[in-house]
Amino acid sequence: MRRHVRGRAELHKEYLVILDKLTNCRLYLPLHRDFACVFEFLARPDLASLAAGKHEIAGQRVFAIVAHDAGKGHDRARLEFHRRYIDIQYVVSGVEQIGWRKLSTCGATPASLDDAKDIGFCDDRPDTWLTLPPNHFAILYPHDAHAPLAGEGPVHKVVVKVAVP
Repeated sequence: MRRHVRGRAELHKEYLVILDKLTNCRLYLPLHRDFACVFEFLARPDLASLAAGKHEIAGQRVFAIVAHDAGKGHDRARLEFHRRYIDIQYVVSGVEQIGWRKLSTCGATPASLDDAKDIGFCDDRPDTWLTLPPNHFAILYPHDAHAPLAGEGPVHKVVVKVAVP
């Protein structure tokens, strides 16, 4: 789902989820000042051997969470959203499925957001399902409600959190 954006002002208002291969990451560098350090981190030759947990990239502005998880399946995956961070979810191994729905069509309320953790949940169901094989990433903006770990089986992934400008 690639769309071209004319200017930065449009980015957070209308841009939809991006799904692509890491080899195409240069296309997305103009979208955010910190995407260069994100993609540099994801291209590390030792990425697959990093310990699970949080890894600092640029302080609290950009950090990564390395995880080894099992998919929950479509029925148990829950839509979530964030206000302060963009998620870049990258698959190291396994196959990830992520449910997606535009947040403005969800029944989320401000009370459903835990501001301290920058996460809120929606009871709605995704409109579509994205499949991310190894070496693919999804860029999910604050207006993208997403249900990660919706597939079956193990997945090794890195979620990079990028502060909204």
